[in-house]
Amino acid sequence: MRAWLRSFDPDLPRDVWLLQVGGVMNSFGNGIVLPFLVIYLHNVRGFGLGTAGLVVATSAATLVVAGVLAGPLVDRLGPRLVLATGLAMQSVGFGLFPLVRQPWHAFALIAIEGAGSAGFWPSQSTLIARLTPPERRHAAFAQQRVTMNLGIGLGAFAGGLIAADTRASSFTVLFIVDAVTFLAYVAVVAFVSDPGIAPEDRSDTPASYRAVVRDGLFVRLWALNFLFVTAGYSLFNLVPPFARDQSHVSGTEIGVFFFVNTFLIVVIQLPISRAIEGRRRMRALALMPVLWAVAWLLVDVGGAWLDTTGTFLVISVALAVFGIGECFHGPAHQALVAEIAPAHLRGRYMSAHSLSWGLAGTVGPAAGGFILAASPFTLWPLAAGVCAAAAAAAVALEERVPEALRRIPRRAPELPVLDVAA
Repeated sequence: MRAWLRSFDPDLPRDVWLLQVGGVMNSFGNGIVLPFLVIYLHNVRGFGLGTAGLVVATSAATLVVAGVLAGPLVDRLGPRLVLATGLAMQSVGFGLFPLVRQPWHAFALIAIEGAGSAGFWPSQSTLIARLTPPERRHAAFAQQRVTMNLGIGLGAFAGGLIAADTRASSFTVLFIVDAVTFLAYVAVVAFVSDPGIAPEDRSDTPASYRAVVRDGLFVRLWALNFLFVTAGYSLFNLVPPFARDQSHVSGTEIGVFFFVNTFLIVVIQLPISRAIEGRRRMRALALMPVLWAVAWLLVDVGGAWLDTTGTFLVISVALAVFGIGECFHGPAHQALVAEIAPAHLRGRYMSAHSLSWGLAGTVGPAAGGFILAASPFTLWPLAAGVCAAAAAAAVALEERVPEALRRIPRRAPELPVLDVAA
């Protein structure tokens, strides 16, 4: 029991914990909004599912375009300033969403939010990597997943209670709370220090994206993450409209879906991160898309063969399985990207890596929205097949990972306490 409890302590510096506190507040706001964004656009504002999917995809597309500029800004101006600016832009984007009346309003605001997100992710990841010793980075990115999902789970549960019907006023509350949480994270960032680049990690080599795209391992990790997001993460927000349209699941029950998923991640993420220390990184990573394939097939079964109660129970189990899979991404994949990135290029590496999320986040919801509208029960088996292919690709990539990085680092053993009196 004592060892199990110790597995919840990631052994991270104080400033990293501050970032995680800010992340909880920020992700709480996102959890309130994101599960209900497509429902808001479709059921409240009357946009078609295809259009609503394109709005979600526009955020990711803007992230791609703005992300190219974000990397150099992080390396030159520092991650703290870029992080605070990105959060402010996201606050404006989502905070004005209650004013949406026409599709172009939604496209414009989500573009502002997407540009802010382009600065948020590489700056936050760069700051975490700078503040955390190399041997604890996998734990730091695992903890990042815990705080993000804790906030999203609580937010989704609260959002389901607030948006229990399709009144526009209930969704206005969701967007305002989300905007406030972004600003709360800005306040937290003011108390976080940036150690900068250590003298021994400085380089006279000109900083450019050319060095990033010449890194063959990074390019392959980028492509792998593209598959993960396209067939996994980006389809997560299409589960609520699928469940509502096919089985008439309520808004409160949709909030429970997300709460179950994120609560499970909060409980098991750090123990899983501790359990896979010393294990082969890419094989641990391959478990993620395998579990996701199982989850998507369960979602399809729940919507096709069961009634409202049965669908609710099966999709809850499916999203729990999906959450278990998510626990392998941070310590296995995200930490590896931070390890292979030279310190003076880390902003560019993280920004380029964010582009895989942005591009896949464009393709996934856009294509998924139209597939969902045309043939709802085709989407989930198709996504499961892509997940299975991604698992095979992860195992095959191991031979290209440097020998020293093939296994997830172990925590330093605790030294015995000496009895000085003896």
